[in-house]
Amino acid sequence: MCQLLGMNANVPTDVMFSFAGLATRADEHRDGFGIAFFEDRGLRHFIDHHGARTSPVAELVKRYPIKSDNVVAHIRKATQGRVALENTHPFVRELWGRYWVFAHNGDLKGFMPPLHGAFRPVGGTDSEHAFCWLMQELAKAHAGVPSIDELSCTLRELLPLPARHGSFNLLLSNGQALWAHCSTQLHVLERAHPFGAATLADEDLSVDFAAHTTPQDRVAIVATTPLTQGERWQAMQPGEMRVLLGGRTVAAGPCSWVRG
Repeated sequence: MCQLLGMNANVPTDVMFSFAGLATRADEHRDGFGIAFFEDRGLRHFIDHHGARTSPVAELVKRYPIKSDNVVAHIRKATQGRVALENTHPFVRELWGRYWVFAHNGDLKGFMPPLHGAFRPVGGTDSEHAFCWLMQELAKAHAGVPSIDELSCTLRELLPLPARHGSFNLLLSNGQALWAHCSTQLHVLERAHPFGAATLADEDLSVDFAAHTTPQDRVAIVATTPLTQGERWQAMQPGEMRVLLGGRTVAAGPCSWVRG
């Protein structure tokens, strides 16, 4: 099973402690890794079809001073599509003048809906095909640029469709919010003042967040399995979607329309 990592914060935040925890799991997930993080409307995107334990790109990322309010990372254990750069998550597309980033953990069987718009897969994974379909359907559902609430309503309608074909744990971000959908396994942690210390679950590495934050800071982390010990990770339920905005889970407004 692949491993996902997402971060959403109310101010640009260092994600390297969490990324270090994710990278320790690359021994079992050696078919590629990737990380994408937003800087305002811009996006930095690093991927490699080599594992995060051995990749020189991973070493570059570990030395890069990442400060972002939306991050999506992935380490791959291939199920569909060969081990190759074009099949490495996260995938990126443009819609409504914004970059969209998508990473998937799971395996979809027989989900090959027709793609007839501007979104076509480059590689051969079920994940990228599902992402292209999702972007296509979002574009069809909204005549103009939608709000976060409107996007969330549409996603709540769309995401169960591919999930019927297998496991569909995913992270999706447009640099404004982070959407997380659980099919089988995802966990969420929200950090806020007063911040404390944390230790990685898979490596003897600790950090005292109180020394690097202000009382106004908020950070939400999403991971396949908890990355740290002694913190209050919440298991998402199968079929649950969360909208993370400003470092916390927000409730999307009521969906007042039905797509035809």
